[in-house]
Formats: sequence, C-alpha cells, structure tokens
Amino acid sequence: MARDRLSIAEARRIALAAQGLDRPRPAGRIDARHIGGVIRRLGLLQLDFVNVLVPAHHLVAFSRLGGYSLEAFRRSVYERAEFTEHWAHEASIVPMDTWPLLAYRRERFRQSPHSPLFKVKNHRKYLSQILEIIAEKGAITSQDLEPVAGPARRPGDWHRSVPRAALEHHFGHGRVAVANRMANFQRSYDLPERIIPARWHARSSPVEDAQRELLARAATALGVATSHDLADYFRMRMPEARPRIDELAAAGIIHEVRVDGWRETAWLARSARLPRTVDTAALLSPFDPLVWFRPRAERLFDFHYRIEIYVPQHRRKWGYYVLPFLCGDRIVARVDLKADRPHRRLLVRAAYAEAGVDTSASAHRLAAELRVLGEWLGLDDIAVARRGAFAKHLAAALRTSG
Repeated sequence: MARDRLSIAEARRIALAAQGLDRPRPAGRIDARHIGGVIRRLGLLQLDFVNVLVPAHHLVAFSRLGGYSLEAFRRSVYERAEFTEHWAHEASIVPMDTWPLLAYRRERFRQSPHSPLFKVKNHRKYLSQILEIIAEKGAITSQDLEPVAGPARRPGDWHRSVPRAALEHHFGHGRVAVANRMANFQRSYDLPERIIPARWHARSSPVEDAQRELLARAATALGVATSHDLADYFRMRMPEARPRIDELAAAGIIHEVRVDGWRETAWLARSARLPRTVDTAALLSPFDPLVWFRPRAERLFDFHYRIEIYVPQHRRKWGYYVLPFLCGDRIVARVDLKADRPHRRLLVRAAYAEAGVDTSASAHRLAAELRVLGEWLGLDDIAVARRGAFAKHLAAALRTSG
C-alpha cells in the first residue's frame, strides 16, 4: 500500500487490521489453528499470570477469537512443537522460528544481582548440578529440586526460591527451555534440544540479521509505527534499531509516512492494508500489543492508559485491573473487572466512558461483550458497581439486554 500521508483514523484502521482486530471473530469451534494464527500474526504473546480476571495472554487471544478452551490453548502452545517461551517483549510465547533470532538476547542475558541464587555458596556448581539432573531425569519444575536455603526475606520482598531462580537463570541463557505449564502456572523445564526442533535449535543468525528480521516482524504486526514503536516490540535499544530500520526501508519492507498529529515520522509496513471500516468490539488486555506501549496508545487513540495494580488503592484513579474497551476503531471506555469465581459473577467494579462517545451505543456494545466474556469464564451473572459515570449506562444496557 503506497501512501505518503495518513489521517489518524486511517492509521488506526491499519493498526487494527495488522493486529487482527478489524474482522468478525471466527464462527464455530476454536481450535489450535486459530490460536496459533493469533500468535503468528502478533509475532509473540506476552505472558502475565495475574488471575484477577483471566491471565492476560489468554485475554489477548479472546479479544480476537472469542471463547475457546484454555486446555486447547495449552496443547497448542506446549504439545505441538510450534511455539516456545522466551524473553522477547517481556516473558512471551513466540513461534519456534524466533529461537535463532533471539540467540543474541540469550548471550546478553544477565540475571538481577539481587537474585537469591547469587547468595548461595558455590552457586556455579549448583547450577551445573541442575543441568545434570535434567539431562538424566527429563523435565522438572523448581519444586522437583531439593530446597536450598536462601537469604533472609526483608519486608516487601517478592519471594522467589533459590531453585526457581536457578532455573530462570538457565532459561534466560537458553540452557533450558519451557516444556510445559502446570495447572498452577508453574513452568516445567527441559534441555532445549528436547524442546526446540533441530532445524531451529541448530540454526544461528548474525546479530544484525536477527535484529532486522525482528523489526520486520514488528512492522508487520503493527502496520504503521514510529521507530520507537518498532524497537519496543522486541525490546531493542534504539541505537541498535535505527540502522536496521533504515535497512528495512532501503529494502522496501517499510516506507516512510506522515501521520496527522504525530510528531515523529512513521513507517508503513509493505504488508499493511487499510480496511474501509472497522466494526469490532473487544476488551483489551493490559498487555495487548495494541496498547502495551503506552505512548503509541495515546497517539493512536488519544487514550492515556496506566495499569494500577501496583499503585496503592487510595492513589488509583481508575481501579485495580482496568481494561480498555475497543468499539469500532476507537477505544470508547475502560472498565475495572474481576471474576468472582466463588459466586460465579463477573464484577464490574468501575466503568468510565471516554470523552465524546455515544454512551448509550457504547454501553450496549460493552454489555454484549461482557456477556460473551462471562460465558467464556463460566460466570452466570454480571454485577455492576456504581463507581464511574458510565456505570449507570452499562447497568441499564445489561438490564434491557436480558
């Protein structure tokens, strides 16, 4: 698509099309083909296991597919040798062919000096022993290893056992790979040659080539993006990203474009397409690639978004687990959601509309989406609290929709 200038509305539609958010969800049963298609389209799926509602990566797939089996997701990712976990944006699920592209990240990996692992006497010997155990016994979790005394915990410390820190150390360096996720979200690790198909495990890629390919994948996944957007996708430093971006432009994979209202020059992917209209409704995970880089969310949607899980309650503006609601090509509202599993209720703890939206129409679209979400999570009822001026419109829409 050859364009030198885009309106902000056109940029939004291009971005939504690139992310698979411009089309109706597939009808019928969702299978491994659909789930894998989402991951490949996005290039990665950032992992987050906060379970206030549902782990965030599951919500990313739900936004594009609707309800699906979480067990089918697990089998698709961990039993088909098509995907693996890796540090990519953050901890992520990536296609197997990304493994050689991230070799330089494994080489550069450095665990925090505050890790309890480094407080253990002869920690290098301990790390070697763990690899010997895995080589002999196969995949293990941190709980399969003998407990090791770590440093005393200080108030406010996030507990991480020494065995877990040791396995994560090996994972960061690529000496082990994730074989599975347990029901409690715990990782099971094995030697990478048992997990990564040989054609990818044995392949190497020069750093510049790997970075160029990662940026090309980011461009395809974003559709239209600034240089900072592209670099952030796989967490690349700008001094390294800039020359690779220029090389992609010289090769015609991306080309320069101006977007109305953006200060920075943008890049339009050769693969980008511009739908005439977008008529979609989706609740977005805080770690959805459409909004995870907050400056991009502000440029595209005029939507200021910060997740407030780690903000003290008295300082939160919007709520604990607030999700943007995409309707058409705009983010029209935000809702603070919680799955009350003991009472089988979906709790809307707060609801706010964005400025200038049709509150009635938005409320009815959101009510329908909440019903789909509740059904997927096995929740029988939706309860709306009174916090936020949009809450009364949403509650009324839920009542009138039955």
